[in-house]
Amino acid sequence: MLKISWSDLYVHPLPSGHRFPMEKYVLIPEQLLYEGTIQASNLFTPSAVNEETILLTHTLEYWQKLKTLSLSKREIRKTGFPLSERLVRRECHINQGTIDAALYAFEYGVAMNVAGGTHHAYTDHGEGFCLMNDFAMAANYLLHHQLAQQILIVDLDVHQGNGTAEIFQHNSKVFTFSMHCEANYPLHKEKSDLDIGLPPGTGDAVFLHQLYHTLPRLIDEVQPDCIFYLSGVDIVHTDKLGRLACTREGCRQRDEFVLSLCKENNIPLTIAMGGGYSYHIRDIVEAHCNTFRLAQEIWF
Repeated sequence: MLKISWSDLYVHPLPSGHRFPMEKYVLIPEQLLYEGTIQASNLFTPSAVNEETILLTHTLEYWQKLKTLSLSKREIRKTGFPLSERLVRRECHINQGTIDAALYAFEYGVAMNVAGGTHHAYTDHGEGFCLMNDFAMAANYLLHHQLAQQILIVDLDVHQGNGTAEIFQHNSKVFTFSMHCEANYPLHKEKSDLDIGLPPGTGDAVFLHQLYHTLPRLIDEVQPDCIFYLSGVDIVHTDKLGRLACTREGCRQRDEFVLSLCKENNIPLTIAMGGGYSYHIRDIVEAHCNTFRLAQEIWF
């Protein structure tokens, strides 16, 4: 069964005109349920992640600032979100959702989080719409509980996974791979284990060629016990923050390749949605829904 993490806490009220499309977190499961791709039984509601697990990834000082809502104005500005108790609770549930999805992936082969992919969160601060790093937290949870020995993070969001790279820069048990638009946020890139920076305007052919020739080799070399896949749909040409020129069909082919490769190699796969900022919400929702459709089709 395809297990999908979702909570009404994922939908956080933001000021009018804020460019982050919170409504996609409602529309994605609604669309999947409406068309019959999933049933209500596929969805699960995560609890809040506990402090012990948070501190496997983030510093105590940073977590205390979040918990007490005492980030400085500059620190809040870097996250892109107005800080609130509900926002911190939202992050705690998203992070537990990815941990739970990772555990379900070992049972069913694949599991997903409607939110997540908060790859700009560092050990000691947040930025770029990310307060805590859910992939890092889930990976550290698996390692801490000896449920995995080697992990591969595949980040195909249009923006480099700078926070994830920083968190695991000295950890040989987690291999970080980020393929992104080079001339895009963040201005300062961290060093992943493998970075492929694509020039603005890159379309389907070049993007897919790079992926097809890279990921199978990485799986052979890393021999991961599980894979975390950040399937951001901000690579599409309609995205207002992206700067790449992939089509929605190219984005679907990207997902199909990653998912099929994991299935063929019997590697548990955890997927988080990451970015998507097209001008029309229907373009965001449809591109994200393709990832869920493919997971259902390929595994079940």
